[in-house]
Amino acid sequence: MAAELSHVIIHTDGARKGNPGPGGWGAILQTGGGHERELKGGERDTTNNRMELTAAIMALEALNRPCRV
Repeated sequence: MAAELSHVIIHTDGARKGNPGPGGWGAILQTGGGHERELKGGERDTTNNRMELTAAIMALEALNRPCRV
């Protein structure tokens, strides 16, 4: 029987000033065990959509084993 997958909740957001302009993204990963990890980054010349998607992509790439998201 396969082991049950860990459950991770991911919250993301991205924003920019101007279009295009400077922007940033952030993500919080929370596990059922109460652990939390924050990720963040930015770009000098970007769009809001790019920052929103980057937050989600970076959060998923940060997972180091299979889990339920």
